[in-house]
Amino acid sequence: DEYIPLDAKEFANHIMHTVYLGTSNSSEGTKNFSKGLADEIGTYHLQANIDPMIAAILSVFKMVTGKEPKFKVHGGSYAENLALQNIQARLRMVFAYLLAQLIPWCRGKTGWLLVLGSANVDEGLRGYLTKYDCSSADLNPIGGIAKADLKRFLYWAGEPENLNYGILHQIAAAPPTAELEPITDEYIQRDEEDMGMTYEELTVYGRLRKIGKCGPVSMLKTLLIEWPQLTARQVSDKVKFFFKMYSINRHKMTVLTPSVHMESYSPEDNRHDLRQIFYNVKWPWQFRKMDEIVDQLESKNK
Repeated sequence: DEYIPLDAKEFANHIMHTVYLGTSNSSEGTKNFSKGLADEIGTYHLQANIDPMIAAILSVFKMVTGKEPKFKVHGGSYAENLALQNIQARLRMVFAYLLAQLIPWCRGKTGWLLVLGSANVDEGLRGYLTKYDCSSADLNPIGGIAKADLKRFLYWAGEPENLNYGILHQIAAAPPTAELEPITDEYIQRDEEDMGMTYEELTVYGRLRKIGKCGPVSMLKTLLIEWPQLTARQVSDKVKFFFKMYSINRHKMTVLTPSVHMESYSPEDNRHDLRQIFYNVKWPWQFRKMDEIVDQLESKNK
């Protein structure tokens, strides 16, 4: 009752706990970012390698099935590659909750901790997250924020006159990567390559889908005006691919962690965007109509 913090860092060390859960696929740079940010804030920080947990799960899988999945860089199929990524992400959630329950006990305290998630709006919109992975938590402070807006905030927070967390400038400038696949001389996993679209494009799609209430056809018509540097067919292909991935992954929105909503473009289903969760991923009428529009524009330009 008489405790008075000496400063913000000392207080943060009491109430905020962070952990870096690395694997053999994680880079030294990401590990250093994690430690550097924890030091600047003052959190109680831990570092762990979860490869033994992953190996244990896969050994049980091999015992049950007689099969041993491989990453694509080692000759594995798409299904194997995706499953090996997902198990890393899901084990991080499991271990994070174990730490949340027992870290207070480890520090001689009582009670338990809330787990904070770290998935942003664009990852949810595109479905670029694993169901029940480290995006699953008790509260997600950035769950209602697009990558572009989040990046601007990181640069702002890194300025000396603001929060003065200088390492955030380095984090914001680093190429986004999940680091769930092995790094080789020929291959480094990148978010935008995995997604088949850029975060900048996702921000546009998200605003048009939620705020503009656009379906495939109306989004195509809007982007034909906003993206004049692209041909009509290129715009159409981009919109089709977005809606295909959006509809395939829409079910993930039903289990998103509760977010702090500071914008109106979130696709989160539970409270914020009450659309259906199952779609015909081929969008037959809409895509046919889009083809008609593109054909008409191309015939005019001949």
